[in-house]
Amino acid sequence: MKKLQMLCLAAFTFLFANTTFAQETEATNYDQGFRLGFGLNGGLPTDNDYDWSLGGDVRLQYDLSKKTSLTLTTGFTNLFMGKDDLGNDIKDLGFIPAKAGFKAFVLKDQFYVLGELGAGFAVTNGYDKTTFLWAPGIGYANKYIDLSVRYEDYHDFRTNQVALRVAYGFQL
Repeated sequence: MKKLQMLCLAAFTFLFANTTFAQETEATNYDQGFRLGFGLNGGLPTDNDYDWSLGGDVRLQYDLSKKTSLTLTTGFTNLFMGKDDLGNDIKDLGFIPAKAGFKAFVLKDQFYVLGELGAGFAVTNGYDKTTFLWAPGIGYANKYIDLSVRYEDYHDFRTNQVALRVAYGFQL
C-alpha cells in the first residue's frame, strides 16, 4: 500500500511539473500585443432593398494568445440605392459601424472564425437611426494581409449583406 501511495505521489508530481513547464514555455514563446488593420469592404445585400455596398474600416486587434484575439472595428459603409416593394427608389444609406469581436484561429494559425457585435449609426440622407448589428465571418490572415467573408445583419435598417474584406495589417 505504501508503494502505491508513493507511486501515485510520484506520478502526480511528474504530471504537475510537466504541466507547469509547458505553460511557461507557451507563455514565453508568444508575444501578446496589438495589431492595426485598414480594410476595404464590398458587399451584396441579401434582400431587394439595396443593390450593393462599399466601405472602409479600421480594426484594432489584441492578441490574447497565438490562437485567440479581441477586436474593435469601426469605419464607414454605404448601402447604395435600391427599390422598395412598390418599386420606389430608396436613398443610399451611409453608416458608421462600431463593433467588438472575438477571433479564433482554427487552422494553421492563419484561417480563422470571427464573431462581432455592435451598433450602426446612420449618418447620411436624413436617416436618423441606430441599429444593432452582428457579423459572423471566416477569413485568412498572415503577417500583413487579412482576407475575410462575413454575413452582416443590420436589424433596424431592415437589411443585411454578405461582404468581402481585404485588409492590410501590422503589429503595433
